[in-house]
Amino acid sequence: MDLERRLFLGASLAAAAVASSGAQAQWGDPASPAEGDPSAPFWPPREHFPLWPGTPPGAPKAKIAPDWTMNGPKGARELWVRGVQTPQVAVYRPALPDGSALLALPGGGYSFLSVQNEGIDVAQHFNPTGTTVFVLSYRLPGEGWANRSTVPLQDAQRAMRLIRARAADFRIDPARLGVVGFSAGGHLAADLAVSHAEKLYEPVDAGDRQSARPAYAGLVYPVVSMRQTDSGGRAINTLTGENPSAELIAARSPVLKVGKDTPPSFLVHAIDDGLVPFENSVSWQAACRKAGVPAESHIFSEGGHGFGLHLAKDMSGSRWPELFNLWLRKHGG
Repeated sequence: MDLERRLFLGASLAAAAVASSGAQAQWGDPASPAEGDPSAPFWPPREHFPLWPGTPPGAPKAKIAPDWTMNGPKGARELWVRGVQTPQVAVYRPALPDGSALLALPGGGYSFLSVQNEGIDVAQHFNPTGTTVFVLSYRLPGEGWANRSTVPLQDAQRAMRLIRARAADFRIDPARLGVVGFSAGGHLAADLAVSHAEKLYEPVDAGDRQSARPAYAGLVYPVVSMRQTDSGGRAINTLTGENPSAELIAARSPVLKVGKDTPPSFLVHAIDDGLVPFENSVSWQAACRKAGVPAESHIFSEGGHGFGLHLAKDMSGSRWPELFNLWLRKHGG
């Protein structure tokens, strides 16, 4: 199968570690839809803020009901969020902030948000290094929003701008704000990296005067193309809708837009990924090289899909968070 036909969108499916029960002061209250589950994480944290004043752009007439569930085997369950009526940014502050900041974009095939495995756990890992972590609960395109193909990107742009507008409050350097995305969230991070200046909504306040360009982009088992494949059509249509035009497919295929203004990129993928083939990362690396954009790729022989920060310690891929932390310090983080 050729490279172009192997690029497809997948959902995040792996297990996550149980959230620490001793962190309530930082992390907030247990997720109410899963109160009876002892593995329920603290979500949202006590510090969080909505993206939009009032109703977000293109809201459906019917109210979207929250749908939060715990998923996975006993001892490795994780929170999935659906029903995003009000997109929000969860704030996780380190004890000793050094000015660096990450906007984490969870995956889930654009049909749910893996907020624990690819959001909360990102904060738990990077807070001790001095990095402030923001986890975006973005709108899901299949929940009735107008302009479904750009709804997640609208939220990502707005989040970057609002975080920068409040940089002093968060004790971060706005020039050191990057993004890390996983799977579909990796697609969103890649799209933000190349489409940060695309006008997708009318400015609503002074925060929208800020740049939405991330200083750097971490792309973990990312999707970088929306082109149809043998088995990826259904998942792709979650973002684009049924029977997308060639123009829409191209518009939401960030690998086609990599250019000189694309931020430095750090890529992580496993060769045995059965949902999002590692060629996605290879093609992004090649596009960055062609454009003269710094990029570093770590392609591991095993790990599958959706591993987040939780590969077994005897697997070389388990070191990617430490490698990413070293890398981002040299590229704006």
